[in-house]
Amino acid sequence: MSELLTPTEVQGAGEAIAQLKAGLGQVLLDQPTVVDRVTTAVLARGHVLLEGLPGLGKTELCKGLARLLGLPFKRLQFTPDLLPGDITGTYVIDAETKSFTFRPGPLFASIVLADEINRSSPKTQSALLEAMQERAVTVLGTTHPLPKPFFVLATQNPIELEGTYPLPEAQLDRFLFRVNVPPVGAATMATILMQRVRGQPPELSAITTSGELDRLFALVDRVHLPQPVASFIGRLVEATHHERPSAPPTFKRFVRYGASPRAALALAASARAWALAKGKPNVGFDEVKELAPAVLNHRLVLSYEAGLERVTADQLVSQLLAHIPEVARE
Repeated sequence: MSELLTPTEVQGAGEAIAQLKAGLGQVLLDQPTVVDRVTTAVLARGHVLLEGLPGLGKTELCKGLARLLGLPFKRLQFTPDLLPGDITGTYVIDAETKSFTFRPGPLFASIVLADEINRSSPKTQSALLEAMQERAVTVLGTTHPLPKPFFVLATQNPIELEGTYPLPEAQLDRFLFRVNVPPVGAATMATILMQRVRGQPPELSAITTSGELDRLFALVDRVHLPQPVASFIGRLVEATHHERPSAPPTFKRFVRYGASPRAALALAASARAWALAKGKPNVGFDEVKELAPAVLNHRLVLSYEAGLERVTADQLVSQLLAHIPEVARE
């Protein structure tokens, strides 16, 4: 068992996290939930799928994150003609040595923006699977490790579906969170018009070094997960499967396949990060409940009836949280 966090460590981590959130809040105005989820995902070392209409600041959010963390950033524009080698890299002939050398692709950055990820073919999408899970890519039988840390922030438009390839369940499962980026209100748009003449975001400077970031990751891993909370996470994930006795009636009717054990791991890791961001040395039930929708909403495979009756994954997760008690009944 790891050593419990001290109040000084919790306070120091809280100040660093608050700086990161404040910086992201300057880029993406009036979107505190999105900023919280992206910050939590980074602390938990997970990938994020951002859903929203074009022009809402998703790309600038990713750029701002890279600047604040002082990490290399690359943007990948996914298109139907994009090939796996275009993102992983390929072997080329060295003019001097007359031998093949590996030329790394844009995946070899710490923060990678996969813009409109559902625009590319399944073959190209699958090239991300190994990178997201193993933090490495294999080209012609040779495995090349990716930089550490390594984050994929992918975007997709949930409305315009023509000419797109929906992400398979195996790839969706690699994302820690799916986060909806909603449109901003009139007051926020007025602020943007007054402060950003051409829409450009503010200039940001790095707030941390790679060593400090590693220490922050280590602190997240030391956040205590009590056994009752771990049991609650396990029962939540188990109840997403319609054949389980604990599944809510709506899940028995509208869910074909529930969440995998990876969802339980993701919920525990993100709850640790979120607890530390809130200044707590241990995870409580509240952190699990607050993050469960972002962790589970893209991991449920809904039935045909759910589409007919316009039942959404977010609605089902809300019903799940209301159905499963925090403490197991005897």
